[in-house]
Amino acid sequence: MGTQYRSVIFYHNDEQKKVALKSKKEAEEAGIYPNPIVTEIEPLANYYEAEDYHQNYYNENPNAPYCQLVIDPKVVKFREKFADKLKK
Repeated sequence: MGTQYRSVIFYHNDEQKKVALKSKKEAEEAGIYPNPIVTEIEPLANYYEAEDYHQNYYNENPNAPYCQLVIDPKVVKFREKFADKLKK
């Protein structure tokens, strides 16, 4: 919901940008998601690590309403669709 929570892939160089764009295009063409993929692909600039309480938020706060209602359904869907690509 909203751009402040939108996913983004940051790249360091042209090769990383190329890989990210290709991956996003392939995922869109696969038709896994009903809506366009809105993940942004941007150069890494002015990056700083978030405060500790933001780190690993989903795993640290699994019962938080945002995690249960927004994140968890996406994680479940991702794990179903890409089970073959996940580490065991």
